[in-house]
Amino acid sequence: MPTVLILGAGSDMAVAIARKFATEKYDIQLAGRNASVMTALQNDLAIRYGVKTEALTFDALDFASHGAFYNNLAVKPDITICVFGYLGDQEKGQADWNEAARILHTNYTGAVSILNVVAEDYAAKKQGLIVGISSVAGERGRQSNYLYGSAKAGFTAYLSGLRNRLFHTGVHVMSVQPGFVATRMTENLQLPGILTAQPAQVANDIYKAVQKKKNTIYTKWFWRYIMLIIRSVPEFMFKKLKL
Repeated sequence: MPTVLILGAGSDMAVAIARKFATEKYDIQLAGRNASVMTALQNDLAIRYGVKTEALTFDALDFASHGAFYNNLAVKPDITICVFGYLGDQEKGQADWNEAARILHTNYTGAVSILNVVAEDYAAKKQGLIVGISSVAGERGRQSNYLYGSAKAGFTAYLSGLRNRLFHTGVHVMSVQPGFVATRMTENLQLPGILTAQPAQVANDIYKAVQKKKNTIYTKWFWRYIMLIIRSVPEFMFKKLKL
């Protein structure tokens, strides 16, 4: 069976992705800061779907550990999905560098650090598939979340460049641009229902896109057109909006 490594496996979106790939008979490697809290999910996936599962300790902010983490994997994954992220507190981050740094390093530096390691292995083997969960927040800066959005913008550009580089080795890189998703990370936000996806919907979209080796997907699909409109608003008008 092919194996999927899910980085940041403690999130609602990651759990949904793990369940979707397990239903399709992929072995699952769950990686997160506290492997013990993923034990219940690990056991459930193994019993319910009859796949091999593993819970692994991984800290996105411990950059120095990323090489050893990947190199020590008993089974190297066929697919790596980078899910972890941190929305953070925009207002706090404007005055508190520690909060700003956590937002930037979790969403950008940590992702680049571990995916650089994965990419080197995949490039040497000339096979593999990397999926990065970015965000539509990275497509235009807004006052309500520009620290988070700027980190995701960087991650989106990184994935694009990595895709361009690895194409010539046979390795595929897919960018995922979710809009609003109903998770614990957004539970304190007032999200419009019709525009908001459930984690299972996102997981289904990602699975289908992986099978087709899509380059970039938006989930829900209509966010592609919403963002096209938002990017088209002239800056002299956009800067006056309360977004």
